[in-house]
Amino acid sequence: MNSHHSPAPDDAVHFGPFIFYRQQRLVCEAGRPLSLGGRALDILAVLVEHAGQFVAKDVLIRRVWPCSVVEESNLRVHIAALRRALGDGREGRRYIVNLPQRGYCFVASVPERTTPSTQASHNLPARLSPLIGQDQLLRSLARGLAGQSLLTLTGGAGVGKSRLASSLAERLLPRYRDGAWWVDLANVSQPAAMFQRMAEILMLPVDPRSTLRGLCQRLASRQVLLVLDGCDHLLDACRSLLLALREVAPHVTVLVTSRELLRIPGERVQRIGGLSLPPLSALASVDQAMEYPAMQLFVKRAQAAQQGFTLREQDLPALREICRRLDGIPLALELAAAQVPVLGVRGLLGQLAEGLQVLSGGRRTAVERHQSLSAAMHWTYQRLSLPQRWLFLQLALFRMAVTLPTLSAMVAGSELAHADLDHLLKKLVDTSLLAVEPGPGPRRYRLLNSVRAYALSQLGDPAQVARLQQGYGQALGRFSTQQVVLQAVEQFAYAD
Repeated sequence: MNSHHSPAPDDAVHFGPFIFYRQQRLVCEAGRPLSLGGRALDILAVLVEHAGQFVAKDVLIRRVWPCSVVEESNLRVHIAALRRALGDGREGRRYIVNLPQRGYCFVASVPERTTPSTQASHNLPARLSPLIGQDQLLRSLARGLAGQSLLTLTGGAGVGKSRLASSLAERLLPRYRDGAWWVDLANVSQPAAMFQRMAEILMLPVDPRSTLRGLCQRLASRQVLLVLDGCDHLLDACRSLLLALREVAPHVTVLVTSRELLRIPGERVQRIGGLSLPPLSALASVDQAMEYPAMQLFVKRAQAAQQGFTLREQDLPALREICRRLDGIPLALELAAAQVPVLGVRGLLGQLAEGLQVLSGGRRTAVERHQSLSAAMHWTYQRLSLPQRWLFLQLALFRMAVTLPTLSAMVAGSELAHADLDHLLKKLVDTSLLAVEPGPGPRRYRLLNSVRAYALSQLGDPAQVARLQQGYGQALGRFSTQQVVLQAVEQFAYAD
């Protein structure tokens, strides 16, 4: 079993019918999460910390609102909401009392905190570096997963689905009596091998003649968190597994990472995007720019690659442009930062203008598709159908977002003239290769900067791509020149 820090079971405080998970900022009653705001949870955390003692109102305000000037009435509002949620005062319940001159006191019996002799079993991957920029999302997912049986983390190549899943499972570990178990499907290609691996990890005796349902029945009495990492190429097998688990093993919670959704009833979906990067207005100082997670991650990885690396103010515009070109994708930022000792920040930006080739040389222990950004995207590209591949490359010729009517006009006279473009676009969105721009009106589709760079690299010679782009712009209203573009895209789409 991997050795790393994991939440201790004594993080959970039991009182009455409730369990307060302090680290996850979550209160559950009979396994169901209570609807409590962040301030009410902060107040409860302070009161539980001083259980049996009165905490003055001004102390509570300083602890819960450390950087704000807050009226005492605000405190009373959140205390009242906390009491309502806990049913304080009903059916003989008594958890929070107050005295006008002394403050508030948590009076429920709280067990003594002891050092546990054992921790919940797990095989979660060791965390080699902290997760950056996802604390708020982690807290939200930890609260929302209570009472849920399936959560899918989805997103494009390199956005950090696996790392987020590992951190989330680590947080949730105290909730599961029988532990949290990680099943890596990256190199599993057959359903039978997937079921065999799962059985080995969960230490289930398996008869070769047993069915999937029989395997799941062995988990009927277990309360476990099962993490299926990388379900993309085994979607049908994963669907069958999850439907069987739901029927015969209701205490098993499943956390899935996948570039595609499972699309089964009860699936809760969280789409993961890139890390936020600073606006131009935040480039006035290094300190201001470093408040943004994309910059933080790049600098931390650059410092790991080059001893003594320091971000200079004159490098801020170039670094922001690097983060923008890479869409804040963690894997891309890490691979880019590893090139700083050789290229410097500005030299790196110059190389990125030529394509993604510079983003290689990932950790040797990583799976092949995580050792370069192009490999990560190619893994998905190879699994597209030919019409999807054709349309994906055609979308790369648009610098800006495009609507379905515009695309329909562009494919007139081609093999896709009678295709269901709406369906093909949705499939590209489902595989996390294509993004939908927010906003009113018709749906607008766009390839992320890094995905577009990969798609253009598939079209071959940069000079030829420039000619295609120029021709495409002219072709919007002049269909006579369009065929040259369509034929070139088709040629590359159908090439091996």
